[in-house]
Amino acid sequence: MNADEKTRLNKYIAECGVCSRREADRLIEAGKVTVNGKTANMGVKVSLADEVIVNGRKLTKKEEKVVLAYYKPIGITCTEKDRFADRTLKDAFDYPIRVTYAGRLDRETEGLLLMTNDGELINRLMKGSNEHEKEYYVKVTNQLSSDFKEKMEKGVFLSELNRKTKPCKVDIIGPYTFKIILTQGLNRQIRRMCSELGYKVNALQRVRVANISLGKLRPGTFRKLSKDEKAELYRIVGMSHE
Repeated sequence: MNADEKTRLNKYIAECGVCSRREADRLIEAGKVTVNGKTANMGVKVSLADEVIVNGRKLTKKEEKVVLAYYKPIGITCTEKDRFADRTLKDAFDYPIRVTYAGRLDRETEGLLLMTNDGELINRLMKGSNEHEKEYYVKVTNQLSSDFKEKMEKGVFLSELNRKTKPCKVDIIGPYTFKIILTQGLNRQIRRMCSELGYKVNALQRVRVANISLGKLRPGTFRKLSKDEKAELYRIVGMSHE
């Protein structure tokens, strides 16, 4: 709903989280609702530009919870301001309302970023203890050893961070490529894990976060989640999407 779009008053009151439409009708009939200082009548339509007061309380329309799947290209830094970055997310991504990322990707990594205006969703997705799956395709510069999968899956001690990674799932795709599913998000985790085992990452792409997949998106493009995708994502993190 934009500033000029009109909607029925009872619907507007319900969407502001005050009560149901039926109860809103009762409040209107009882003369407890005013629009722009005048007692409201049944059936009146309002927009965001109108002042609606219910029982002495001025209403503010709930902002729609927007969740987008964005394909971050290589070379984009996940920040809004960074004087050392050649190109930031703010330079590359434009949307009519303010959204931000839920789980960053480093500059050299491409793939799926979830962008949203829902701060609680961001908190739930980024909280390590929630262990939401993140899936990546990885290419390294030297051939994978026969025990690479086993070493990665059981966890790798990262000397720079002085901690061992959690167990993960690895599938070998080719001599130089593999797929990995993580449930934690340490800084540059995959690159550090590979480095500890003597490998240098040549290409890294995130293809899934929880139930949301990159799909057919091309670098620099985005899409709004479907109703079912969004509902399932909120279910996974233990939130209501309404």
